[in-house]
Amino acid sequence: MPIQLYTFDTPNGRKIGVALEEMELPYDIHIVDIGKGQQFDPAFTAISPLSKIPAIVDPDGPEGKPVSVFESGAILIYLGEKTGKFWPATLAKRIPVLEWLMFQMGNFGPVPGQVHHYVALENEQDRRYPLERLMKETHRQYAVMDRRLAAHEFFADEISIADFAILGWAWRHPRHKVNLADYPNVQRWYETMMARPGVQRGFAAKMR
Repeated sequence: MPIQLYTFDTPNGRKIGVALEEMELPYDIHIVDIGKGQQFDPAFTAISPLSKIPAIVDPDGPEGKPVSVFESGAILIYLGEKTGKFWPATLAKRIPVLEWLMFQMGNFGPVPGQVHHYVALENEQDRRYPLERLMKETHRQYAVMDRRLAAHEFFADEISIADFAILGWAWRHPRHKVNLADYPNVQRWYETMMARPGVQRGFAAKMR
């Protein structure tokens, strides 16, 4: 039975769609329009207590029982465990996957996400200081990624769920006011990822 994906057209929503496509898992999309407050619907908060997308319900969960999973990082790990794809079999190889997945969850997501907020403010006084501070940190994170990718084809050597997680946010680099040409290794990785058919299907899926 298909996995039920509750999502919207955001970086965190897109990275799960990409993962499902790359893992060749059947899924149905349920759009949760966060602009209309649908994330607060009791039926949705039953599976996502923080009222945030994405979330999934897998009718064929562990031991054949239905299971729901919220938080995009947890969903990626769950899908990797379920399929064995993009999720190394050994602990040693999982370490960099987890490191770069947590990098995305704790850094390259929260910080550029704040850039999205402040860049949209019309009042220059309201946005100048926080935007300058957040843009500086966003560029620092791109530089960290560029150094990593100078010596690695993907973030954990082989393509993994960490790449899907980071890609969801790198996809929004125009909104970050970042020119990928300034980070050539990130640009190379980004173009490689975006050329993958599964990634293209994930980003083409209707989520709005």
